Amino acid sequence: MSMKKWDKGGRIFDRTPLKQRLTMAIHRLKVQYSRVEGAAMRMERHEKELFEKCVSAHMKGDSARAALYANECAEARKMAKVVLGAQLALEKALLRLETVHQLGETAAAIMPVAGILKAIQKDLAGVIPEVSYEIGAISDEIGKMVVEVGEATGMSVDMEAANEEARKILEEAAAVAEHRLKEKLPELPTLPTPDTSTTTAPR
Repeated sequence: MSMKKWDKGGRIFDRTPLKQRLTMAIHRLKVQYSRVEGAAMRMERHEKELFEKCVSAHMKGDSARAALYANECAEARKMAKVVLGAQLALEKALLRLETVHQLGETAAAIMPVAGILKAIQKDLAGVIPEVSYEIGAISDEIGKMVVEVGEATGMSVDMEAANEEARKILEEAAAVAEHRLKEKLPELPTLPTPDTSTTTAPR
């Protein structure tokens, strides 16, 4: 049976205590993933409630109230898109970390994860601040591990390539989130525009 060589090719994540730290990072990230998933479900329910109220007000002829609910519904959808995008990106990050954990991949393999988590931290800061803070801490820990790996192996990580991969993953997650929400959530009703004209046409 072949042995993973941490000192050849930068494979080190089968080495203690780095593997233990990676295990803990995965566990912590799974906890935050569950919280984001729960938040996404709550936001979807809230958006549907606002939509139903908007439709009800529209059918009753209460255009002012319908417009109010429509605006709230639009804002709720924006937040839902952010949270669902974060959830999908976290799935990708977790999959990458678990692959590294199981196969003892190189440090370069986890570097994009740090970038993904930093972006998620920023996106969730105004939506789920406590989750944002914890994800930021996990990102910092992963960054430290990558630095330690580089020092131990003498290998450098291609930051440009890592950032580009992170960007592509985030863009894909955002696109999928938008597509899913369009499929699951109905279009807002078209509300009549109030006639503010005060002039009359000449006879």
